[in-house]
Amino acid sequence: VQLQASGGGLVQAGGSLRLSCAASGRTFSSYDMGWFRQAPGKEREFVAGIRRSGISTYSADSVKGRFTISRDNVKNTVYLQINSLKPEDTAVYYCAAKLRVGFQDLSAYDYWGQGTLVTVSS
Repeated sequence: VQLQASGGGLVQAGGSLRLSCAASGRTFSSYDMGWFRQAPGKEREFVAGIRRSGISTYSADSVKGRFTISRDNVKNTVYLQINSLKPEDTAVYYCAAKLRVGFQDLSAYDYWGQGTLVTVSS
């Protein structure tokens, strides 16, 4: 699976962005998908995940109520809607695909996109 993330940019605090991650290659609908982010000088952290069916979603406590993950298995794309952006949301956002159990564990993911930068100004 090849993953291509897009949609990042510079936005003011309180604004919104929708990140996209387009998949190609093997059957997209076979994979659970996750979004992670990595701020400068910090470790990569789990943000949100969605099961292959799209029925179940999971998100980190720090983003609950502001970030929404969704997927379109026809378009082979997973999305991350980010609302009420804060300066601390500034990071490179990565999408990833997995077959194994566990959404928050980076090692569970088999494929990673290249990342898209989100910068939030105060």
